[in-house]
Amino acid sequence: MAKNYTFPILFDEIKSLSITNLKRLKYLQKNCSINGNVYWKSRGENTGNISINTSLIQDNNFVEFIYTCNDKSYNYKVNLIGIKSNLNKGIIWYFKCKFTGIRCRKLHLINGRFQHRSILKTGMYSSQTQSKYYRSLDKVYGAYFKSDSYYSELYSKHFKKYY
Repeated sequence: MAKNYTFPILFDEIKSLSITNLKRLKYLQKNCSINGNVYWKSRGENTGNISINTSLIQDNNFVEFIYTCNDKSYNYKVNLIGIKSNLNKGIIWYFKCKFTGIRCRKLHLINGRFQHRSILKTGMYSSQTQSKYYRSLDKVYGAYFKSDSYYSELYSKHFKKYY
């Protein structure tokens, strides 16, 4: 008997915000309070935006999210936790999810709020929804199917050829 479809929410397809994005946009600077906006696009169209205020002043480290989702306004703070790197190369920043209390590097927009993915028990990544046969094909032919994306990555603006 076949398994019933569950149609899970895919974490790859929902809006998310990560520490890496904030660093890339230069919102995480020591002893500074920075305001800015983050925009999401899909196929060239603007699908959403959020206003972000970051503060890394002494012990008061937080990110404030201000946005509107489904005609409801949201404004709340998420604490940032800084941990010394084991390589002695600065501080590694983490979000402390306001709703689960979990330390994480990425927050997803679930039910109108940016939260850790563990709050959604039925959520999956797109690779988890693929059939066993497709995963076996991907192991053999995956590099061929993804050759265009590898080529564009190789000749992208900031690609590092050597480390």
